[in-house]
Amino acid sequence: MSQTVGSTVLAYARVWHHVDASDRVLGKIAERIALVLMGKHKPIYDKSLDCGDYVVVTNAKNIKVTGRKDEQLVYRKHTMYPGGLKETEYKDLMDSKPYEIIRHAVSGMLPKNKLRERRLSRLKVFAGSNMGIYRGNIVKRWEDGTLTDADILKLDPKYRARQSSKS
Repeated sequence: MSQTVGSTVLAYARVWHHVDASDRVLGKIAERIALVLMGKHKPIYDKSLDCGDYVVVTNAKNIKVTGRKDEQLVYRKHTMYPGGLKETEYKDLMDSKPYEIIRHAVSGMLPKNKLRERRLSRLKVFAGSNMGIYRGNIVKRWEDGTLTDADILKLDPKYRARQSSKS
């Protein structure tokens, strides 16, 4: 008996999504990006398969945070040496590396397992509107951060078979 879950050919068919982060709330956009990176928007999703898509985020410097987080939010990391706690405020990180803010938020919403780094490598974040070489790969653009039911149905092979038999 085979141990394969689902059709692996369909699982690895990856689509490139473009997200414009201008005037979008950080937590809400990060949640939706994490779902696409995991592949939960696909009908063939299985937690043991890495079936997520690529996501290209532009205009990271224009992202919004709610409340007083722009004044109070602090990013911390430790070098593992005594006295090695490094703290960076949100404003400083926004000025120097705005792409790291979105990457950090999405990383926190992905499951902490062996697939995490592979999923994060499919996330491409740019501070401005220029996405460089990735522009030609974009298949889907979603303005409000959600995939419509029609988009999800189009990914289903049974739905495509029904549509082709009707025409």
